[in-house]
Amino acid sequence: MADPKPSRPAAPGLYDRSGQGGATGIELAAAGASVVWLLLSGGYFVTGGAEGTGVGFLLVLMVVFLPVALIWVAALTVRSSRIMREESARLQAAIDAIRQAYVAQAQNGKGEPPHPAIMKRLDDIAGAQKGLEATLAMLGGVRQAEPMAQASSEVAADDQPTLSLGTPAEALQPPLANEDFIRALHFPETAEDEAGFAALRRALKDRQAAKLIQAAQDILTLMSQDGIYMDDLRPDMARPEVWRAFAKGARGREIAGLGGVHDRSSLALALGRMKQDPIFRDAAHHFLRRFDQMFAQFEQTASDEEITAFAGTRTARAFMLLGRVAGTFD
Repeated sequence: MADPKPSRPAAPGLYDRSGQGGATGIELAAAGASVVWLLLSGGYFVTGGAEGTGVGFLLVLMVVFLPVALIWVAALTVRSSRIMREESARLQAAIDAIRQAYVAQAQNGKGEPPHPAIMKRLDDIAGAQKGLEATLAMLGGVRQAEPMAQASSEVAADDQPTLSLGTPAEALQPPLANEDFIRALHFPETAEDEAGFAALRRALKDRQAAKLIQAAQDILTLMSQDGIYMDDLRPDMARPEVWRAFAKGARGREIAGLGGVHDRSSLALALGRMKQDPIFRDAAHHFLRRFDQMFAQFEQTASDEEITAFAGTRTARAFMLLGRVAGTFD
């Protein structure tokens, strides 16, 4: 665990590059190979190994200097690759150190805001981390690719068209299949997951399902800002009868098995965010209400196998995590 005192963030010298300016073994080896080649090839041509014509002179230049150039291209390529690996390792170490410091503060600081030194460190690496966060957010359950945006626009909650006698258009839609509902709550795996997006579009045409999906997308987006991704969680899975008890209104220790998330870092970060950020807190409670309402409806027609599949979705994992933070299982 990192030092709980935020005034002394861990690993202060992770980005010190002072050791990269000198010659390395790669440059020394390339220089040695170049000297050896120049001596061998130069000695050969100096001792009469080639004619003195213009063409011969060009051949001398090519034979002598082209291999030297190739040696240095290879050396610089290896050196650049090594530097990139070291930079990546330093960046990851810095992120881990700051995360641990923030977790320690959330556990021991009684909800105090992060120390300015930690915030400064976060700002220093934000640019380098930006692309990584975007990729992880997409793969971790927050799917903001254009197909989802297009699907969401099709089912604006308050803009449902009505037919001539006041019948909503959604009444003519076939009921949402449990398989599509489960697949939509897991969100597409990648931007190329056509089956996942197809299930999501079908689920978004169901008004009640769309409300839960939107609430889940909102809270997953907020949690990803703290590096909390549902794919990183490995919760203990509860039996279907425990889920059915929850659907029928049971709360507290009777359904404690649903709180199967034990990742301390994620729990501490979510708890700290819940205490400090009213937007996150409102989004979390809204999500929990939508989840409660929709699962009670889903449970009536779901088999035990479907409930088990439902419990493995990213949306259900978010419920397990936030339910523990909110005290649903206490």
